[in-house]
Amino acid sequence: MHPLASRSHRRVFLFLQGPHGPFFSALARALRAAGADVLRVGFNAGDQAFWFDRSTYIPFLDNSEQWPETLRELIRSQSVTDIVLYGDTRPVHAKAVDVAREMDVTVHVFEEGYLRPWWVTYERNGSNGHSQLMSLDVAQMQDALDQSEAPVPPPPSHWGDMRQHIFFGALYHWFVLFLNQRYSNFKTHRELPVSKEFRLYFKRLALMPFHRIRRRWATMRVRRNGAPYHLALLQLGHDSSVQAHSDYTCMSDFLEHVISGFAKGAPAHHLLVLKEHPLENHREPLRRRAREIARAHQVADRVHYVPGGKLAGLLDDANTAVTINSTAGQQVLWRGIPLRSFGRSVYDKPEFVSQQPIAQFFANPDIPDHDSYRAYRQFLLKTSQLPGGFYSLRGRRQLLRRAADMLLQAHDPYQSVLSDNEASTPQLKLVD
Repeated sequence: MHPLASRSHRRVFLFLQGPHGPFFSALARALRAAGADVLRVGFNAGDQAFWFDRSTYIPFLDNSEQWPETLRELIRSQSVTDIVLYGDTRPVHAKAVDVAREMDVTVHVFEEGYLRPWWVTYERNGSNGHSQLMSLDVAQMQDALDQSEAPVPPPPSHWGDMRQHIFFGALYHWFVLFLNQRYSNFKTHRELPVSKEFRLYFKRLALMPFHRIRRRWATMRVRRNGAPYHLALLQLGHDSSVQAHSDYTCMSDFLEHVISGFAKGAPAHHLLVLKEHPLENHREPLRRRAREIARAHQVADRVHYVPGGKLAGLLDDANTAVTINSTAGQQVLWRGIPLRSFGRSVYDKPEFVSQQPIAQFFANPDIPDHDSYRAYRQFLLKTSQLPGGFYSLRGRRQLLRRAADMLLQAHDPYQSVLSDNEASTPQLKLVD
């Protein structure tokens, strides 16, 4: 038995909200097989539906003001050593992180991959703008890497579980919409009511074939035009990466900033391509807002809007890219394309992300230092990036091969490399 699973160091993992679908339940099963105890607090019927061990499920039915004290009592009574959650900014998770810090409980944070599309991020105590990466510079990362640098694979050009992602999102919101009577105090961390969230997910799923045709036509128009173009990588305006880690309140504000900067700085024969997020469900009328802003800045004939989907084809010929803090910025940098970001992100390092004013960036962008980015990327692949995904069966299987072991390690993934003392991988098979 690995020492971390021994009775003298028995681990008790408390799961909070996870990605839509069965990943957290499968991860808990792997941890139990390793000798750990597992509990789950659920806040709505969607959480309950995707947790398959009813004996370890604890419904939280009180109002949100009582959550911190409820969590403290649960940690004390159940001897909780670890908390596992997906994203650290939704209110119940932000409060849980504060309580965990106060009570010396380790927090394990899963997020979508920093090196999307085919990786998942695993960190401790914070992610995105709260990640330890924010305080590390490239020189520190480079020093920590082994001298014999292994080849780094290029990013895949597809996100393998998009349909499953949308399906599980719709199903989760169906449970919350129709079976949530028990959780009368539940309030979503989103700004929209659950009923509208469900309708938007369902509409997106139903219209996927239509959006695919529209996207291909828009992409073909841009690529066949022959004019140089700049990419703006749009994000979900309600997402925590925008709301918690930038100064924008919505994507319309970002559109105004980008289009006005393009009108002032870009050469007159250049185009601006607004690339929609693959999961955009149009709670903001972004296409219409883009047209209005482009007309106001007299560049309507030079601004193109492309619905969500694959990014690789558009990136191949782009002059530059701008974003708030999209993880797609990593694909931009891997290709050596100049990038300007306007939010707080783990990749916003001066060696490879421009710090220029936006008009100047469109006119004459700084070129990223590809060697520095390669070292940064290699550091992530050796630490926090796990191959696989949350939503497809194939992706979950691949992810589970490493995820439970990472949670059981004595050190967080960054410290394992920075201290040059990687812990050995624990075995999931117990020997009594």
